[in-house]
Amino acid sequence: MAHANELLVNALRTTAQRLREGAPYAWGHHGQCNCGNLAQVVTTWTAGEIMRFAHAGSGEWTELANDYCGISEAPAEMLVHRLMDIGLTPSDIHHLEYLSDKAVLQHLEGGFRWLKRNRREDAIAYFEAFAQMLEGQLIRQQIVREMNALQPQPEAVREMAAV
Repeated sequence: MAHANELLVNALRTTAQRLREGAPYAWGHHGQCNCGNLAQVVTTWTAGEIMRFAHAGSGEWTELANDYCGISEAPAEMLVHRLMDIGLTPSDIHHLEYLSDKAVLQHLEGGFRWLKRNRREDAIAYFEAFAQMLEGQLIRQQIVREMNALQPQPEAVREMAAV
């Protein structure tokens, strides 16, 4: 599962907003599909550049993520590396392309439902639900940190017992 962080949450929300505002969307185009639109947000690359980079690899985003090794400087590797740098895993990349992670789908407005991978409206809903889910994780992590900070530290407990 993705590593929840503000950069990833903001990138997902920005991608949803760009799609809502009419950014080019074509599921069969590496630079304009679900992952391609997210890659445009987290890099300075255009849809055309992303497509050229992806075509240097082994196929769809799912294959690019599965074949990722982290050592190669190949253009397709750089694409996957950028998405992983913001907190995604190869599995997340696969689910993002197919809009299929059940945990994310549970966070859809109106509740769980299956989405179609090549529908702009479904992609927007998935990006927003993914961001909402990760933001909830960040909030829970912050609450736990704050609660832990309120608990006495072991040394303080020993000092209080000695008094």
